[in-house]
Amino acid sequence: MADPASIWRTAYRHPTSWEASYPPLSLPAMLEASAARWPDRPLIDFFGRRFSYAETLSGARRAAMGLAALGVGKGDRVGLFLPNVPHYVAAYYGALMLGATIVNFSPLYTVEELAHQVQDSGTRILVTVSAKALLPTALKVMETSGLERLVVGSVAGALPPAKSLLYRLFQRKEVAKAPHDPRIVPFSRLIANDGALAPVPIDPERDVALLQYTGGTTGVPKGAKLTHQAMTANARQIVAVDPHRDEDDRIIGVLPLFHIFANAAVLNRTVMNGGEIVMLPRFDAAGTLAAIQRTRATAMPGVPTMYQALLDHPKTAGTDFSSLRVCVSGGAPLAAELKARFEGVTGAKLCEGYGLTESGIASANPYEGENRTGTIGQPLPATTFRLVDRDDPRKPAADGEPGEIVIHGPQIMTGYWNRPDADADIFVGGGLRTGDVGLIDADGYIRIVDRLKDMISVGGFKVFPSQIEAILYHHPAVKEALVIGIPDAYHGENPKAFVTLHPGSEAVTGEALRAWLNPQVGKHERVVAVEIRESLPHTLVGKLSRKELVAEERARAEASAKAATPA
Repeated sequence: MADPASIWRTAYRHPTSWEASYPPLSLPAMLEASAARWPDRPLIDFFGRRFSYAETLSGARRAAMGLAALGVGKGDRVGLFLPNVPHYVAAYYGALMLGATIVNFSPLYTVEELAHQVQDSGTRILVTVSAKALLPTALKVMETSGLERLVVGSVAGALPPAKSLLYRLFQRKEVAKAPHDPRIVPFSRLIANDGALAPVPIDPERDVALLQYTGGTTGVPKGAKLTHQAMTANARQIVAVDPHRDEDDRIIGVLPLFHIFANAAVLNRTVMNGGEIVMLPRFDAAGTLAAIQRTRATAMPGVPTMYQALLDHPKTAGTDFSSLRVCVSGGAPLAAELKARFEGVTGAKLCEGYGLTESGIASANPYEGENRTGTIGQPLPATTFRLVDRDDPRKPAADGEPGEIVIHGPQIMTGYWNRPDADADIFVGGGLRTGDVGLIDADGYIRIVDRLKDMISVGGFKVFPSQIEAILYHHPAVKEALVIGIPDAYHGENPKAFVTLHPGSEAVTGEALRAWLNPQVGKHERVVAVEIRESLPHTLVGKLSRKELVAEERARAEASAKAATPA
């Protein structure tokens, strides 16, 4: 009999009877199987225009044929610099049909961030749309990186006819025009073919489907290599724990598909289950509420700030949520008060889950049954969570003590792109080190109690302090800089900077530094304040140390909350 104390160190869930194992499966084969089974079902609802599984498969095949004509082949990297639009699905599965690798890029990236990751990944072709927030950035990157081609789609072209006309009439200021350049290909021209593509052999367990950029303990972005099998296994795991999988399945797709959360839990999971994605290009509370009611949506994955925004919107009171069964929260800790209030207002279950760029979705609270508030639920099928010693990951954590979480499962990455040094640090005993410290209770529920990593989670977006600090150091007055996350009721965390100044810079203010810094970073990276100090904390070996500042800000937030609470 196993040592009872060991339950505090390991949590494991066997595959369900619905899916006893996860045989090798590629992402294109998954789409093709679903299209063969449900050809006439809608896969995408884009503001009322619906694309069936058969239409989506045809679009992906035509995108593949067009990309092949541009020279894309097996192993090439194709970048997607897109919001949630139908073009994403066609380009995603189309490139994968060629055996190419998808590189997801956030639409929030600056020119410098996008250029760096394009160069690091060796991306040859970038797919985007003619939005002013995207196309100018993509054009600048094409001139400064190794990009060979730019494929540009039109949002208006994917809308229903009436809405397309309105978009063209009233959103002209939001649209950028691509210059005449042989390197730029309209998306409409890319897919203007019969899609008669010769099959390309894909090894699901070896071929990399996604290069998904993340940040490690140093804050340097790294490309996580996720195979076809990792992605399809994760889709099957997510479907396996859904007790409503055989019922009406209509999911709000407002989480950005470039993020691993949405890529796994919205796109691939829904294709696997034959469901429908109600696709929204960006989060807007009023638009999301309208979409829930218009489509009778049954589920919505999101981050806590989305659920808070929905509750705060005046139209919430008049919205019919009766079709909504479950919402899944991830990306940042879910406050107990928010969970209780959302469930009370909507009648839907709000379940917290957990995952990483390197692991996809790894755990979730049950959709039915006991949800343990403050936990990230239990492991998905065929997934193991282990706790290891925080100082020596080769040893198990002490009985009943917190330890660093290590994940084993078919959904974890095979390693980082061109970073064997990072691979040596991230894997231990065949498992993935998460950098998060947790506890596992007797029923296999996992609680995160601390983070080893310095990353800041702003409404579900990861912010790397070192990148903001690097910009601060460009200011001639800044001598030292540290950026930490401080508690925020809406975003979960916000970046705050602390600096010391060079002698003779006494006239420089924190507000002036903030005004200088924020235009140079992404919207989610903007600091709420720059605090000037005489000195910053250092470790014994002289390195700048964040932990004292983190403790200080937490104490300040707790004192403020206590003072605001009526006696």
